Amino acid sequence: MITTTGLTKVYRSRGREVTALDGVDLHVREGEVYGVVGRSGAGKSTLIRCVNLLERPSSGTVTVDGRDLTALTGRGPGILPGGSRAGAALRQARSHIGMVFQHFNLLSSRTVQDNVELPLEILGVSGRERSRKALELLDLVGLADKAKAYPAQLSGGQKQRVGIARALAGDPKVLLSDEATSALDPETTRSILQLLRDLNRQLGLTVLLITHEMDVIKSVCDSAALMKGGRIVESGTVSDILATPGSELADELFPVGGEASGPDRTVVDLTFHGEAATQPVISQLSRTYNIDISILGAAMDTVGGRQVGRMRIELPGRFEENVVPIGFLREHGLQVDVAGPEAAVELAKEGAK
Repeated sequence: MITTTGLTKVYRSRGREVTALDGVDLHVREGEVYGVVGRSGAGKSTLIRCVNLLERPSSGTVTVDGRDLTALTGRGPGILPGGSRAGAALRQARSHIGMVFQHFNLLSSRTVQDNVELPLEILGVSGRERSRKALELLDLVGLADKAKAYPAQLSGGQKQRVGIARALAGDPKVLLSDEATSALDPETTRSILQLLRDLNRQLGLTVLLITHEMDVIKSVCDSAALMKGGRIVESGTVSDILATPGSELADELFPVGGEASGPDRTVVDLTFHGEAATQPVISQLSRTYNIDISILGAAMDTVGGRQVGRMRIELPGRFEENVVPIGFLREHGLQVDVAGPEAAVELAKEGAK
């Protein structure tokens, strides 16, 4: 549904150049919730603004629902194939992309209903149809009783629901969310994320959201990408990411911490999926091989409707003395990553054999 290829954005100011996006390739499948996460300055917001051409990329292409939006950005009244003007074609393409902003961007002088009607008014929809559609959308986001209220009379969560209703006014296939929950308290954040997931399922929306919060990725995303310095350094479905040895994003999603207590110890990171998450594998390992196991850190949560956990444990002895216990853990369905560069090399050798 959304594809960017070699997307680059360079800002020029006072003789300096700042590269916000550096050759970004992004692929978002139809009907999924895709999260892009990273620290401030990573390029996340620039990326999402380039997806709907609020920011014009310096180079590269943006394709949404099979249409190359970057081909619709010619300056002036350039005529496109088929005779349509570039500006009109881009506006028409944008009408199928909804946008939800961090700070709501509601018009304070308009009622809630009038704010939702605004995109329809711009599109030339009749007053009666605008009213019908706006009330329908307000009901969908749980604000049917606030139609005549003004933004100043609403809570932050309610304002964001109005923003979401407004974004849905043009019946978009794609919904973009730029840090839509970062200004909200945790409970309101959960309700807004649940609303986005419900809309994704009910309307078949493809949702691309930008966030700096790992909990947002865990709560609603099917796939995710980690951005650093204007580049995507890791991406994939959340389940695949958690199953990838050495994944930086998996470590961010489920930080476990903890260091080895001595030189003759082996530190192992374990990832539990599905049924393995409910089995007493660690105690079985301890009993089977009569070894003392130290738990250095652990985290567990529900991702995509199933329980997922990560744990860092310490085994007595060097890596070569723990090949059999590590094999036991793998046989019981756990993903095993041996921590430390020396152990990782030994593990690679073992796998090659």
